Amino acid sequence: MTAASTGVGIDESRVLLLLPTQRDCMVTSDVLGRDAITTFACKSPLELERELERGAGAVFVCEELLAMGAHAVLARAIARQPRWSDLPVLILAREGSDSRQVSDALAQLGNVMLMERPLRVAALSSNVRMALRARERQYQIRRHLDDLARASEELAETARRKDEFLAMLGHELRNPLAPVRNALHLLMSDTRMPQDDHALCDMMKRQVDHMVRLVDDLIDVSRISRGTIALKRERVDLATVVRHAIDQSRPLVDAGGHRLEASLGDAPIEIDADPVRMTQVFGNLLNNAAKYAEPGGHIVVSVERAGDEVRVHVRDEGIGIEPEMLPHVFELFTQGRRERHRAHDGLGIGLTLVRNLVEMHGGTVAAASEGRGRGAEFVVTLPMAAPLPTHIAAPKRVLERAAATGPARVLVVDDNVDAAESMGMVLELLGIDHRVVFDGVSALDTIAEFHPSVVLLDIGMPGMDGCEVAQRVRADHRYDDIRLVALTGWSQVQDRERTRAAGFDQHLSKPVDIGALQELVGAASAATMQAATPAMQASPAR
Repeated sequence: MTAASTGVGIDESRVLLLLPTQRDCMVTSDVLGRDAITTFACKSPLELERELERGAGAVFVCEELLAMGAHAVLARAIARQPRWSDLPVLILAREGSDSRQVSDALAQLGNVMLMERPLRVAALSSNVRMALRARERQYQIRRHLDDLARASEELAETARRKDEFLAMLGHELRNPLAPVRNALHLLMSDTRMPQDDHALCDMMKRQVDHMVRLVDDLIDVSRISRGTIALKRERVDLATVVRHAIDQSRPLVDAGGHRLEASLGDAPIEIDADPVRMTQVFGNLLNNAAKYAEPGGHIVVSVERAGDEVRVHVRDEGIGIEPEMLPHVFELFTQGRRERHRAHDGLGIGLTLVRNLVEMHGGTVAAASEGRGRGAEFVVTLPMAAPLPTHIAAPKRVLERAAATGPARVLVVDDNVDAAESMGMVLELLGIDHRVVFDGVSALDTIAEFHPSVVLLDIGMPGMDGCEVAQRVRADHRYDDIRLVALTGWSQVQDRERTRAAGFDQHLSKPVDIGALQELVGAASAATMQAATPAMQASPAR
């Protein structure tokens, strides 16, 4: 029986009666009615089963009817009842009865109360009231479980709306950041700019990069909460990962005038990890150290082996962590007391990302501090990669920028005019032949005329959006050599799956890193030249 199965207007505290005669039922109803107990007389086991589906506080049945189908009905009802339910069954037995029916009922029906004839009126009322009090406690548990289920559904709906909000927020923030970053790159590339103006551009670039990191953290914490982050693991040298993290954090370290000391060991240590995500882990820890260290502070990064594990220590001499905050530093949106001069402390999600990403790699992270003003240390422990067989050489990763070995033509398509035109200016500065358009129809016309090597295509355009443009391009085999790149503020997993299904070759999030853009165009140029070389060799000399 469930709450959903009870009939409308049915008193769930009623007692179902299954007795030998109608007179027995009438007398019992009169006796219990004096105590305001509702009863319902069932004429057969079949009717008893039907009424049990509608709800009951207890069942009062005589021994003789157990063997005539009542036992089977009760057994089925009890087997189907939810976990909170324990239906009370009162059996009226003959005096001194030890029949098989009674024994089976006591063994199989669970919450059974046995009453022998002749039955005193007071005993009947007392036992029924006792059974109904127990049943009411069960109903209280059911109501509590229903409240918990509703609260859980509300929390799930709130989490879903939060994820949608974060995705929208990430998109809306990425769009204005793209032209700002492009404009800064253009300004900083102007050799005629006065030195003081260069310093201002450096400052603005640091703040834009910080904004980009905050947006990325918001999106990542949403992905982690939904379990949609997929690791791309490979054997990677830990020291290389830490060095990349140091490079990424260097602007923040230098801005604080800190001295960063790295002791990464002489022997290589390989881990089985996603290098991008592990760089993010150590980058977040270094950023924290730089933010919370006093100006001109000292930050130390060290690596040590511990059996088949490796530990990375990140230690600073900054403001430290209060003892009451120490157990909670890895919780979402948790921050210690802010200093007045620290307006850029962040959102309190960086360490949550660190913990989750480390645990996804099978590791642990711990924080230690001797208190306020005594600095802090974070220790990341990771399993080392299993040793390779001696006859197999470890794969070597070559991390170098692809050189542009031939001309590449790039088409920029974005309804955000500032983002599109600033990207065009960056391409102009890089010496790349390009065109800029602001809608899907113009994109298709320009592709037919210009035949670009690469199309940087925004997704959320009005009218014909980027995915429709991509699908139309992929439907025309004349354009099979064109590399389609989604350049968009939408960066969730479902967004990447959507662009992949539409025929895009790559998905870049706004604001795009200029170095990544150069690599992309360089790779497209190399591919173009490689495809053209056989054709050139096959052509007869004129």
